[in-house]
Amino acid sequence: MTRRGAIKRGLAGILAYAAAPVVLPSSLFGRTAPSNRINIGMIGNGLQCGGHFEALMGRDDCRVVALCDVFLPKAEKLRDDAERMYGAAQPGGTYRGVAAYQHHEELLARDDIDAVWVCTPDHWHVPISNAAMKSGKDVYCEKPLTLTVREGRVLVGTARSHGRILQTGSQQRSNASFRKAAEIVRNGWIGDLVRVRTSLGEFPRAPALGEQPVPPGLDYDRWLGPTPWRPYNEARVRGDFGGGWRCFYEYGERKNGDWGAHHFDIIQWALGMDASGPVEFIPKGWQGAAYQTHVYASGLPVERVDEGLKAMIEFTGKQGKVWVSRGDYLVTDPPELAERPLRADEVHLYESSNHQGDFLDAVRSRQRPIADVEIGHRTATVCHLNAIAERIGRPVRWDPGAEDVVGDDVAARWLDRPRRSPYAAL
Repeated sequence: MTRRGAIKRGLAGILAYAAAPVVLPSSLFGRTAPSNRINIGMIGNGLQCGGHFEALMGRDDCRVVALCDVFLPKAEKLRDDAERMYGAAQPGGTYRGVAAYQHHEELLARDDIDAVWVCTPDHWHVPISNAAMKSGKDVYCEKPLTLTVREGRVLVGTARSHGRILQTGSQQRSNASFRKAAEIVRNGWIGDLVRVRTSLGEFPRAPALGEQPVPPGLDYDRWLGPTPWRPYNEARVRGDFGGGWRCFYEYGERKNGDWGAHHFDIIQWALGMDASGPVEFIPKGWQGAAYQTHVYASGLPVERVDEGLKAMIEFTGKQGKVWVSRGDYLVTDPPELAERPLRADEVHLYESSNHQGDFLDAVRSRQRPIADVEIGHRTATVCHLNAIAERIGRPVRWDPGAEDVVGDDVAARWLDRPRRSPYAAL
């Protein structure tokens, strides 16, 4: 049995592979044998894909073999970049063997691809990830994992029933400062929590857009996919981190889905809520509420405070505080907590120093990664419910065990969305 065959068969294949005669891979001598590399396809080749592409091209244990984007020139450009970079390491200076596709079905039909990166806008995350896992591929999917709450449970079910690995792109879990902050909170070093605050920022209001000609090479109907039909405008499809499609509720949850998928995720981790979540979501302005707030069953509030915080996330306990941000920013009160080592009997959280590498390790070991599909689903649920409360203008009560809205039929209808034909199937 080959390594690729073992991966395709999930856990049963890994066990059979483990029982096979041992052949020492060339990676033991400083280089990964081609037969042991993980073959990767990347779907959605815009702005978010760029960082992943550069990271994967710098690794010897995997090989990007296919790119895919509904705007075909993007896929073709990355294909040319990949072949140029791989060619630089070849004796003749050239390399051919990376394909470019416009439709993800063509890429997923290939049996030689082990794993895919899904870097599309949010409304395509679940349809593509679901199809990829059903085709026997593992998935690294950007955050937020889903467009709706109901999609998340479908995705978890597919991953479990098909024995697939899914890593959510909430890469702050693979940062030492965020992990340390979560461990400080989990181990009670600042006492019982009384409040958590985080800053997400704001996108501009979604603009009214006129119709423009669809550029050559773009399958715009496919870009819209399951979302409502809208006339083409470059500002709608643009992958700008400061706006573009992220401004529109049709394609995501605005800042709740953007930065919320990062910071709410760390808060969930620190609270030990990876398989659960809050019980109430209160929109800003409701009966004078100064901040968007969600509340856990313990009564702990998490407030979205978009100005005035000195860090991305602030944990306040009865005996101290923790502030944490990107850039390895970790400040505690009292100060010594930041350097205090964990005892053996304390909670030690999953340690990863590289989010992409953690996924590739999981593909080989068949162990769940640091941001497993269930974790991504639960974090995305927090994002979605905050956005639902904002849209309907009143609090939403939530049962995280049953995963259902309590006593509000209007809010409950937002747990899923109608899907435009012919893109309705997940």
